[in-house]
Amino acid sequence: MRTFNLTAADVQHCSSTYWAMMTDPIMALDTAMFTILAAHVGLTIGTLSRHLHKRPDFKPLINRLLRFDTVGIYLLSERGHGLDAFNVETTATKTAEGFVINTPREEACKFMPASTPSFGIPKVALVMARLIVSGEDRGPRFFVVPICNEREMYAGVESIRLGPRPGTSPLDFSITRFNNVRVPPSAIVSSDPADLSRPVAPLAAWWDEVWRIPLGTLAVTAPWISSLKAAAFVAGRYSAHRSLVGKGSEPIPIITFRTQQWPITHAVAVAHVLGAWYPRAAEMSADRSLDPRVRHALAVIVKTTACRQFQRCVPEIAERCGAQGTFEHNFMARTENDGKGVIIAEGDIMTLCIRLFSELVQQKYAIPLPDVESSILAAHAHGVVQENVDLLREFPGGHRDPAFDALVLPQAEASVEALGHALAYAAAAASGLPQPLLDVYEAGVVRRDPAWYSENLAITRMRQRIREDAAVASAVSHLPIYLDTLGIEEYVSAPIVSDAAWKAYYADMTVHTGSAPAPADVVQAVL
Repeated sequence: MRTFNLTAADVQHCSSTYWAMMTDPIMALDTAMFTILAAHVGLTIGTLSRHLHKRPDFKPLINRLLRFDTVGIYLLSERGHGLDAFNVETTATKTAEGFVINTPREEACKFMPASTPSFGIPKVALVMARLIVSGEDRGPRFFVVPICNEREMYAGVESIRLGPRPGTSPLDFSITRFNNVRVPPSAIVSSDPADLSRPVAPLAAWWDEVWRIPLGTLAVTAPWISSLKAAAFVAGRYSAHRSLVGKGSEPIPIITFRTQQWPITHAVAVAHVLGAWYPRAAEMSADRSLDPRVRHALAVIVKTTACRQFQRCVPEIAERCGAQGTFEHNFMARTENDGKGVIIAEGDIMTLCIRLFSELVQQKYAIPLPDVESSILAAHAHGVVQENVDLLREFPGGHRDPAFDALVLPQAEASVEALGHALAYAAAAASGLPQPLLDVYEAGVVRRDPAWYSENLAITRMRQRIREDAAVASAVSHLPIYLDTLGIEEYVSAPIVSDAAWKAYYADMTVHTGSAPAPADVVQAVL
């Protein structure tokens, strides 16, 4: 926070400084830190910042948040509702003195932001609760609720720490509940705190309340692109110096073998392509001239594409590093576990894709895709959407027909990712990324749906293998340059990146020694 010194306007309008912080490669080194900052800055400060021009009383709180004197958390989802956050049950009942926040039952407990006082820093939350006025439910609204001071919870607020998530950066994930917590009238997050009327369009009003969520969907993806770059760099450098002795007497680096070359060059290509695409996608997602549905859709496409490619690449290259790839000090095992959390952060990928693809197939709006002739990936993206549009026309009940659930929605995630592949490839090509990296990226995408390319573009399975072989052969000859241009080396401390780094790490390891004599009566195995 001190390094980037953000203003409320930086956060509200997602300035270049805001995105510089969110995309700083150091985020990949500590996912717990990023999780805190994503909610603190992107969601809490972001939500409050929009009202600052009419709510100057928010300014002292926002200033404390910007200085990190207070930690902001975002209590939206509930244990019994998950992504169905429009139907939260937490209540904020209007009284003469303000509002009373209550958790009516266990299922309505807020899940799972870190709300314990473990930080030693005060915490304040934006709590989504149903506004109750004179017994009438007027829909969900955000309320500012103090959670804890430096040492303990405030009266009526309870935080129940959840168990650890194995192999991940530690964070005090919690269940939070409220028992008659009183807050003043100014606690409601609104430009006009006196307006407690029920909105004409409740769902639209709710989406306006959670307007930072689409931006959060995009922001949570950034560290995984940096993590993929780091993992690709570690595996690439390791493969260049790790050698074995074959039929001759000279050691052979394992990168010599195609079985090693493919996963390494593919991970490097994906990291470069996603790195070129993300800034363009962030710019489009913040463009208020675009349909808000399209901006949210682009965030979902980026998250789906980047996270799924991360999930495929990292385990594969970690495995190609053998036993060394399983240790936390070599980065890959921990980042793989941490990556599982981002799948559900700011919306579960599968659920987001189901909603998005359903709307696209019903042609409620369209994503600005590259021209169908620009690449085979663009042809694939257009093709999978159109074939499902055509399929929908055959259903007597339209999108309410059982066949829609059975035949169309299971294709949602793969189809949304296909849109991302086309957009990412186009952005990378426009940025001037070397053709060998583009070709390897393309080959990896073709692997995801080989039948479509054979059926529609007459690229047979064998022809696909030949194209892939040519791409890898071209890329691997430039691999040292491609690793350097990932721009991640200064953030990588994995000992296996070089023999010298390993020896330095080895010299610092604990050595157990002793002088106990071995027993004389060692039992020998008898066959």
